[in-house]
Order: sequence, then C-alpha cells, then structure tokens
Amino acid sequence: MNAPAPLGAALGELPSIGLDELLACAMLQTRVDRKYVLPADALSTLLTRLPADTRVLEIDGDRRFAYRSLYFDTPDLISYRLTAHRRRRRFKVRTRVYEQSDECWLEVKTRGSRDNTVKARLPYAPDDSDTLVPGRRFVDTTLARNRINGSHRFTFVPTLTTRYHRATLYLPGTNSRVTIDTGLMWQDGDRELRLPHMAIVETKTGSTASPVDRLLWQNKYRPSRISKYATGLAALRPYLPATPWRRTLRRDFQEVTSGADDAYPPAMELSGAGAVG
Repeated sequence: MNAPAPLGAALGELPSIGLDELLACAMLQTRVDRKYVLPADALSTLLTRLPADTRVLEIDGDRRFAYRSLYFDTPDLISYRLTAHRRRRRFKVRTRVYEQSDECWLEVKTRGSRDNTVKARLPYAPDDSDTLVPGRRFVDTTLARNRINGSHRFTFVPTLTTRYHRATLYLPGTNSRVTIDTGLMWQDGDRELRLPHMAIVETKTGSTASPVDRLLWQNKYRPSRISKYATGLAALRPYLPATPWRRTLRRDFQEVTSGADDAYPPAMELSGAGAVG
C-alpha cells in the first residue's frame, strides 16, 4: 500500500539509511519511549521541520512498511490487567510479521529498573505466528530473567491483532529513532476498530529527549498514555478497567465498527498479580 501523497512526498525528500546501518547505529533494545497521538494530516508539516541530517529507513525502495502483530494473553488477561493497574513488573508477548518480507519475530517486552522498555526478540517462522508453542521456553525464560515469576503456569491465547504502516526515522545527533504509524487497525474476534485519520508518533531515545520530542512539544503535542495492545483492547472491550488510557479513549478511539459489547465475559479482578510481581 502506498503512502498518502503528502506523507509519501515528505518521506521522499529525506536521505535514506539501510536496515543494517540503522541497527548498528541505534539498536536501543533498552530505551525510553514517548508516544504521541496526532492527526495524520499534520505529519507532512512535521517532516519538513526535522533536523537536516535526519534519515529515513529504506528497504528495496520502500520507505513505509506493513506490520501485523498478534498479542498473546491469558484468558483472564493478566498482561492487560497488570498494565491497566500500572504494576511495575508488567509485560507484553506478541509475534510480529513484516508483511513485505514475510519476516517474523517473537517479542517479549518488559519494564526495566528505571521504567524503561526492554525488548527481547527471537526469529520465528511466519507459519507459527499464531502460536507460542515453538517459543514458549523463550517467553518463560525472558519473563523469569526480568523477575516476572510463575509464567510457566500461564495459558497464553491469541488475544488481539494490530495492523498499521510504519516509517522509521534515524536522528544521528541524538542516536535516536522515531517511528510514524498510520493506517491503524485493531481486530478482536468479530470486533474491529479502524482509525485512518490518526497517527501515532513514537520517539525511542536514550536518557535525553530527541529533537522530534522538542518539536512536538513546541506544537503543543504532549506524550499520550497509549499502548497499541492495551488501549486498543480497552476500546473494543469497554467493560475492561482502563484508567491509564481514559483520556486517549475519549478523544481518539471512537470508531468501533462491528460486533457486540457482550461478546466477551468481563475480566476477573486483579487478584493473582502477586504471583508475577
């Protein structure tokens, strides 16, 4: 799918960087993430005001890439509920498919000692993207290493699919990355949410803010409480506890298009979180 004309034109003006060079320069598997929600039509203006040395990821002539992620959780949504209740030792488990190349990874995200994001990933067969069976030992080992104990007792099931298109920028001055996600879609059983007019911009930095953070602040955009998994699931299952994302849900997630509110039973109260704390 081609980028909308204004975004595609703005990306086309930037010098490129290849994937190997980007990974060598800015791996940032442990990082500080800041997420911003803004209208998609504001992106082209943002891109014209970037630092002059900003580069855009390009692979085989493409500068915008289709992602599909499948998140796994327990039937009583322990991963979701730990995040909703802001428990420090929270986590996410997902498979991610890069649709142009059909490359697939199994990823486990946890919180570090300074509330930064730590991501561990394992190359995965695309045909296994809807199951954790081949990677279950990796999941349990990663969670245990990050002091989330007892996960071997969890039953993980596919819970939520997300799809979007991503452009990735590299800022050499701060050795940081910026991702721009558009064409956002969430699917939970027969319920679907599409937000074509919204974009999520995420900065991935070390300890200091990037020039893109400062540019967004100057234009009155502030970091938003948003998680593609948790906020999307809360929008599609409105009975779930959603205090951290309530403002974002009211402002930006208003387009649930199909399915019934009673398609799922209410989640259990957060009674067993001590087992993973």
